[in-house]
Amino acid sequence: MIDVETLRRGVEEMREALDTAAARSGRRAGSVTLLVAGKYVTPEESPALADAGVTLIGENRLQDMVARRAVLGDRVTVDFIGHLQRRKVRDVLPVVRLVHSVDSVRLAQEIVARAGGPRRVLVELNVAEEETKGGILPGKLDAFVEEVSALPDLIIGGLMAMPPAHPDSSHSRPYFARTRELGERLATRWAGRHDFADLSMGTSQDHLVAAEEGATIVRVGRGLIEPARVG
Repeated sequence: MIDVETLRRGVEEMREALDTAAARSGRRAGSVTLLVAGKYVTPEESPALADAGVTLIGENRLQDMVARRAVLGDRVTVDFIGHLQRRKVRDVLPVVRLVHSVDSVRLAQEIVARAGGPRRVLVELNVAEEETKGGILPGKLDAFVEEVSALPDLIIGGLMAMPPAHPDSSHSRPYFARTRELGERLATRWAGRHDFADLSMGTSQDHLVAAEEGATIVRVGRGLIEPARVG
């Protein structure tokens, strides 16, 4: 069970901390959006998220998204942050604001085929070039963007990245900085075609470092939810 007031305080404190972190890099308050990862909350517990002031939930799996929507309806905005199978695109797109995890040309093609008009997405970047993770390698990012730009209704809104897990949050900094630099370069290269305005990066362990390095969306789960659990 989630205590709503404890969660509300946690959400408010985290947003204030994100504003402070963003200010350290010269950005205004509200520059970083807090996304709460839904996988840490059962569908039955989901009303507590909306009651506590959570406005954006990230889903990893279609079945969880459907079950949570049955409980919450349109009380929150939903992004899809997990690996998206092409066969599930038609069910995911009508529900979500943004897909964070485009990692192949074939997935991009399926999104365009099912979208019925312009669709803004994020490209998943394998920023540390880890063999165990998906995403586009930095050295192949330019070629990937070039190829998917042939799809007229696909708009790349930015990058999503997750550095290697490490107990020291400062370990993530160079990976976040690299992601930001790649996004800025691509924004200049593709001005007028793609916007590259968003950087989805940072989790419970390193969200403040991510905010300092330019994140516009941080994906937080256990670090926010577990302190609010009771019973």
